[in-house]
Amino acid sequence: MAAGGGGGKADEFLPHPVKDQLPGVDYCVTSSPSWPEGVILGFQHYLVVLGTIVIVSTILVPLIGGGNVEKAETIQTLLFVAAINTLLQTLFGTRLPVVVGASYSFLIPAFSIAFSTRMSVFADPHQRFKQSMRAIQGALIVASFFQIIVGFFGFWRIFARFLSPLSVAPLVTLTGLGLFVLGFPKLADCVEIGLLALVIIVIFSQYIPERMKSRGADRFAIIVSIGIAWAFAEILTAAGAYNKRSPKTQLSCRTDRSGLISAAPWIRVPYPFQWGRPSFNAGDAFAVIAASLVAIVESTGTFIAASRFGSATPVPPSVLSRGVGWLGIGTLLDGLFGTGTGSTASVENAGLLGLTRVGSRRVIQISAGFMFFFSILGKFGAVLASIPLSIIAAIYCVLFAYVASAGLGFLQFCNLNSYRSLFILGLSLFIGLSVQQYFNEYLLISGHGPVHTGSTAFNDIVQVIFSSPATVAIIVAYFLDLTLRRGDSLTRRDSGRHWWEKFRNFNHDSRSEEFYSLPFNLNRFFPSF
Repeated sequence: MAAGGGGGKADEFLPHPVKDQLPGVDYCVTSSPSWPEGVILGFQHYLVVLGTIVIVSTILVPLIGGGNVEKAETIQTLLFVAAINTLLQTLFGTRLPVVVGASYSFLIPAFSIAFSTRMSVFADPHQRFKQSMRAIQGALIVASFFQIIVGFFGFWRIFARFLSPLSVAPLVTLTGLGLFVLGFPKLADCVEIGLLALVIIVIFSQYIPERMKSRGADRFAIIVSIGIAWAFAEILTAAGAYNKRSPKTQLSCRTDRSGLISAAPWIRVPYPFQWGRPSFNAGDAFAVIAASLVAIVESTGTFIAASRFGSATPVPPSVLSRGVGWLGIGTLLDGLFGTGTGSTASVENAGLLGLTRVGSRRVIQISAGFMFFFSILGKFGAVLASIPLSIIAAIYCVLFAYVASAGLGFLQFCNLNSYRSLFILGLSLFIGLSVQQYFNEYLLISGHGPVHTGSTAFNDIVQVIFSSPATVAIIVAYFLDLTLRRGDSLTRRDSGRHWWEKFRNFNHDSRSEEFYSLPFNLNRFFPSF
């Protein structure tokens, strides 16, 4: 009895076992919930990606001369193209449950195009909007070929083969944390509504399932929180609570100030070259190519987080490269249709996989169906797009945090008692956040970035790359992990490379076939390595 008791006591101090697949997931990549539940979960993913699309359009369209009509048309176009790209990525790309939506990294070169001297000659705002869109389209079309070449020609596979859990941890962590400015700062624009939404999400996703001893409420916490907070905002608006507030507060809090419902058409199908023939400029193209590189890096972090929340095995390098290639196809479609920004794997939707514990590929494909539906029926989509942005920001506080925690989860493969590991991890996280803060503050105060040469394209390239925390973090972590004490026999184990050795090649682990093989037996014609 004494020996047995001593053994039980000793078990309490054993470390948690390492898991190359996340346990506790209700539905993995290849499994699916019932159709009614899947439809509701798909609609929830649609609401999350719609928030990002509305934010991007709200920032971009007014700056390039557009009004509410152009904003509504841009949102419809972004939704339509996001639906196509999401289906392509889940069918032929990484095959992970990721939504491909609008990217913030393309906004900097888009602003540069909009404020260039060649656009200032257009006095009519509508004409300036169309000319700016055509210039952005041309740059996106050129940049898409960079992503296509990097992905389909296997260059990203070469890069990914040298990734380790130690370098992936800061990449994924800052893919989530790097978007912190879209969280509480935006929530605080209308704190009474945003904070209510945040509290409801936490209660429904964490406390109610614990008290009820059953799952279910947590899967629909986003819809419940949006519904309650939106209804509360409607009551405050109708009661005149914001009538005497500042214009900024009214825009953030009132539910009748988006202007989208009246501006959106009842039915409109987005089509290629809807703004006219694209125009091409070498400087614009190089700046957007830099933004497409940032989109590749951030999408890689999102792919890895989605594989974790979908209870899949680590993503083989060839599958990551294949996903980047299809991301390039998505950016090409952005250029053809004129979305105003390029594509990236949606960070917030990856976080929603963690919140719901449903990593099903089918659910994401259902969400693409909602994107198609609401992108064509403009009035119905505009109603949902008028959700106050402070509610969306409250959702981001939780979803971005989930992605950041997925990155920290990769540290289980590393030796955190190694000073080398601690140095690489700490420096990459700190520099990633610190450099971005410096570049953004400098831009805000001076009106231009720290690099201010005679070449606008070069200035934009540097600003885009170093404004991305995930990109800066992976540059630092990747370089240090490959060069610091490389000859030490323990370095490989400290970085966790031995855990991922069998996933370096597609055929070394039988589970890779289950999660990442192409449909319709296409692996015979397009094999993964």
